[in-house]
Amino acid sequence: MPPVIAIVGHSNAGKTTLIEKLLPELSRRGYRAATVKHAHHGFQMDRPGKDSWRHQAAGAAAVILIGPEQMAVVKNQPGGTLDDALRYAGDCDLVIAEGFKRASVPKIEVFRQGTQPAPICLKDPHLFALVTDAAIASLSIPVIDLEDIPRLADEIVSRLFDPLTRSTGTSRADDAVL
Repeated sequence: MPPVIAIVGHSNAGKTTLIEKLLPELSRRGYRAATVKHAHHGFQMDRPGKDSWRHQAAGAAAVILIGPEQMAVVKNQPGGTLDDALRYAGDCDLVIAEGFKRASVPKIEVFRQGTQPAPICLKDPHLFALVTDAAIASLSIPVIDLEDIPRLADEIVSRLFDPLTRSTGTSRADDAVL
């Protein structure tokens, strides 16, 4: 299983925007990344009345949509975990999870000054970087500017991968510690 990092932070901190900027940088470096999004309020992938929606409504345990350039899997599984989702990312080099602040995986927190009172994961032993627009000193982890995506990618690659083999010693999300 590929190594996992979680991008965490308050709502509207810029987690999705950071991931949108980070994915092309990692791809440019030759890494294939999967993403997992924690949807607290649920989600709906298909419109009512469409065949895949009808399959799910009829009780399918899983619905798999296959198109010419993409595939999606929807499982009726209440309370799925990050480990459950990782089963679908085995052919990727790493997984970037958005949310999952309570998971025992390496984390990067996004903190924007003026929109949140304070970072939420500074005491988490799995936090390995803070990405922010604030001038924060005296942390034992790297503090990276919101726009310094190359430096953030450097941190991720250096912490998750052996530079000679591009491999990692972790095999499960729960075991991935730095």
